[in-house]
Amino acid sequence: MKLIIQIPCFNEAGSLPATLKDLPRTVPGFDTVEWLIINDGSSDGTAEVALQHGVDHVVTFTGNQGLARAFLAGLDSCIKLGADVIINTDADNQYVAADIPALVAPILAGRADMVIGARPIGEIASFSPLKKLLQKAGSAVVRFVSNTSISDAPSGFRAMTREAALRFNVFNDYTYTLETIIQAGQKGIATVSVPIRVNSTLRPSRLVKSNSSYVRKSLVTIVRMFVVYKAFRFFMAIGLSALLLGVLGGIRYLSYYLSGTGAGHIQSLILSSILLGVGFQTILTAFLADLLAVNRRLMEDVQYRVKKLEYPKLTSHPAVVKNVASQETSLQ
Repeated sequence: MKLIIQIPCFNEAGSLPATLKDLPRTVPGFDTVEWLIINDGSSDGTAEVALQHGVDHVVTFTGNQGLARAFLAGLDSCIKLGADVIINTDADNQYVAADIPALVAPILAGRADMVIGARPIGEIASFSPLKKLLQKAGSAVVRFVSNTSISDAPSGFRAMTREAALRFNVFNDYTYTLETIIQAGQKGIATVSVPIRVNSTLRPSRLVKSNSSYVRKSLVTIVRMFVVYKAFRFFMAIGLSALLLGVLGGIRYLSYYLSGTGAGHIQSLILSSILLGVGFQTILTAFLADLLAVNRRLMEDVQYRVKKLEYPKLTSHPAVVKNVASQETSLQ
């Protein structure tokens, strides 16, 4: 069993040594533990610092690609390197590395394909009351959209099986945290949370430049994922709403017309006609979107099978083999 701990990095030469210092080289349940960093176009010698502190693998982008692409590139490299389980953590040493055994425990027990470390949001002194509220509200929205029970959706401290990593596609350039949970819920990837601890802050978050920016970008990500994975429901709800309003407007005009005062309410008839047309067209869009969603799922299955052929490896751990078998069966 091989465990690879990956760390996306962008100009982290100052904080990376403290993060690497706490990372384990042995974890119960694994024969090998390796470290990998994704050097996302750093200009401060991050890659050199990583190698000096014992990192086994370095993936380098010549220019900054963003956190989401760095995360995905890390997963791809870990899969190529034969990882059975992949852990993602941050370079700012936010998460307590001693909690890694607790993070991988549900995977080793065969209860989960992905595990999210849940921070004690209410106890983090560096988080303002507004940020704590936004974190909790965002997690609640993600739980609704993804149909999971994750309590800390923005947490980047997570573990996943090789099979789960093979299935993820990150479309958003901003962050991978919300999108991967929504994908996990839609693809039937068993996901659970475990409580973890946090260290004191080494530097301000580079992802959250302001609360308003974070909320705006997170909402765009959530809406986009909802449209991608719940396209029929999204467009059908809009179409039926417009259709209903159009019908109500038509009934209102008809009541005036029958009472002999319809001439003064021709605007209601025009508005109703527009709403009925919009509703009908949006319902047609819902069916077209559903057909596109079917095609996307087929393409994702093809991509998954190609990756399986490209990186053939089966783990010897019985719990993970069980998860592999169940997921392959679902594709039939």
